[in-house]
Amino acid sequence: MHEELKNIILSNIKIPTFQRHVELSLLDFGAVGDGNYDNTKIFKKAIDTCYEAGGGIIEVPEGVFLTGPIHLKDNINLFLSKNATIRFIDDPKRYLPVVFTRWEGVECYNYSPFVYSYGVNNVAITGEGTLDGNCNNKNWWYWCGKKEFGWTFGLPNQIEDRKRLFNMAEEGIPVEERVFGLGSYLRPCFIQFYKSQNILVEGIKIINSPMWCIHPVLSKNIVIKGVTIESLGPNNDGIDIESCENVLIEDSFLNNGDDCIVIKSGRNADGRRIGIPTKNILVRNCVMKDGHGGLVIGSEISGGAKDIIIEDSIMDSPHLDEALRFKTNSLRGGNIENIYAVNINVNQVKNAVLKIDYYYEEGDVGKYLPSIKNVYLKNVVSMKSSYGMWIKAYERSPVKELNLINCDFRNISFGNYIEYVEEINLADFTIKSQKLDMKARGVEIFNFY
Repeated sequence: MHEELKNIILSNIKIPTFQRHVELSLLDFGAVGDGNYDNTKIFKKAIDTCYEAGGGIIEVPEGVFLTGPIHLKDNINLFLSKNATIRFIDDPKRYLPVVFTRWEGVECYNYSPFVYSYGVNNVAITGEGTLDGNCNNKNWWYWCGKKEFGWTFGLPNQIEDRKRLFNMAEEGIPVEERVFGLGSYLRPCFIQFYKSQNILVEGIKIINSPMWCIHPVLSKNIVIKGVTIESLGPNNDGIDIESCENVLIEDSFLNNGDDCIVIKSGRNADGRRIGIPTKNILVRNCVMKDGHGGLVIGSEISGGAKDIIIEDSIMDSPHLDEALRFKTNSLRGGNIENIYAVNINVNQVKNAVLKIDYYYEEGDVGKYLPSIKNVYLKNVVSMKSSYGMWIKAYERSPVKELNLINCDFRNISFGNYIEYVEEINLADFTIKSQKLDMKARGVEIFNFY
C-alpha cells in the first residue's frame, strides 16, 4: 500500500526550473559581504531585476551578507555559493511592515518571516551556503518567556499576544483586524512560502532561527532536499508542512530545539474555517537528532492530515523525546489517516518510539473529536527508549487500525502503555523490556500472527 502511495506522490511532484541565461550576481548590484554592510536594498533590487527579466538565478557569492527580510518573487532561484552566508539583522523593526501569515496555525498580520513568498509560482533557495537567522537569547528568543532562553522579569514576552490571537480566531474576528507586529512579541518563522507552488529548497544550511525554520502554508508541489537544519532555540521546529499537498523531503539532517519534521493543518476554529488538510507527503533518507519528535503530526491539525510516508530514516539522540509523535485534543480535532513509517532505525529516544496523545496541552475540554486511523509501522527497529508505544486516546474515539509489522523494540524501560485502540495488528513484533507487561485499557482486538 505504501509503495503505491509513494508512486502517486512522486508522480505529482515536478522540480521547478529556471532560465539559465539570466544569472545575476549579488555583487552586480553593489553588495558587500563583510558581515556589517546592510544589503537589504541590494537583495530587493536584484530580485526585482531578475523578476522583470522573466526570472532566473541570483547568486550570493562567498562572504557574509547582512540583510533584513527577503521577499521572493515568481521564477527566482536564490543560489547560495559555497562559503556564502546570508545573515539577518537582529532588529525586529526591520521586519515591518507586517505581512499576511499563519502563526501557530492561526492567520494574522505579523512581522515578516526572514525569507517570505506569497502567491508565488516557481521559486527556490538552493546551493551550499548558509542562512543564519542571527537569533539568540539576547534578541528574538527571549520573547518566548522562558528563562532558559534569556527571559527575565521585566522583559516582554509573547504570552498575552498569543492568547489574544487565539481568542480573536475563536471569536471570529476578521483576519484583517488581527494585526500584531510592533508592540507585540510573536516571533516570525525563518522561511515561509504562503499560497505558493512549485517550490525547491536544496542543499542549504539553516541556523539560529527565530521560531519555525521552513514553513510552507497552503502550498503545493514542494521539494526540500539535502538541507541541514541546526537550530536549538525555542519552538525551533525544523520543517513544518501546513495545509500543503504533494511534498517530498529527502536526504536532510535535522537537529532542532522542537519537533524535527511536523505535519500541521491549522489550529481550532481557524483551522476548521480554512479546512485544508495536509496530504501526499513523502519523507525519506533523513537523519534526526535532538528535538521533541522525529516525525510529528499536530498539534495544529484541525484541518486533518492523510497519506503520509516516512521511510529509510534514522532517529538517534537521548534528547529526542519520541520517534513518531501524534498530538491533538478535543479542541483541535482533526482526522488523521494513512500514516506509514517504514524502515526506520531508532538508535535511542528519550520517551517512546510511538506516542499518540489526545490530551495534548488543554486536554479533553472541547467538542471536536480527533480521529486517527490506519497507522502502519513496518521494519521499525529501536535500540533504547522508556516506552515502546505510549498511546492515550478517548474511549468515545479510539485509535483505529494500528499495525506493527516486523518491528523490534529493544531495551525498553517500561513496556507499552495503551488506552483505547480499537484494533492492534502485530506481526513479527518483538519487544524486550525491563518490565515485560503491557498496560492496556480499552483495547478491543489484538491480532498476533
